Amino acid sequence: MTQDELKQAVARAAIDYVVDGEIIGVGTGSTANFFIDELARIKDRIQGTVASSEATAARLRGHGIPVFDLNEVESRAGGHHGAGSKLVATLGTFPLPVEVIPMARAAVMRQLAALGGQPRLRTRAGSDEPFITDNGGEIVDVVGLQIADPVALETRINGIVGVIAVGLFAQRGANVCLLGMAEGVKTLTF
Repeated sequence: MTQDELKQAVARAAIDYVVDGEIIGVGTGSTANFFIDELARIKDRIQGTVASSEATAARLRGHGIPVFDLNEVESRAGGHHGAGSKLVATLGTFPLPVEVIPMARAAVMRQLAALGGQPRLRTRAGSDEPFITDNGGEIVDVVGLQIADPVALETRINGIVGVIAVGLFAQRGANVCLLGMAEGVKTLTF
């Protein structure tokens, strides 16, 4: 199976975890896009969604799926991250994304380097210009980190002045992880 076929298989499997009548938190990325395409098939079974980015919101709306502001549903729905997760023996194999305030980028990068990583500014495709998030932040991808204690590292990075968010979600881990494998979708429960 190709990478896209694996992602599509995971997206189809994730639909089984959608609870009828609820508001669904939807992430951003290629696997999330496949999930949105699958969610469109059952959109009449849910109240709507909360999107993690403007790109996700646009795709959801393009399918006729209602998108709510998180403030509207904060007390009723929790967000989860996980679309696009990779199964690895040790965290740190893939770059760790850290969203930063642009004016604090240099200082944050120095602190990330002091943690043992090699921070690299993410740029727009075909450009030297920084990639800008929906929040107006920049993304610093940190490579080379060996993440032995993800909760402690997430806490430490979130405590750096100028960090908006870090791509570790260890403090509130997943209950289920769906992995696209050559032999099909593997389900891990925690």
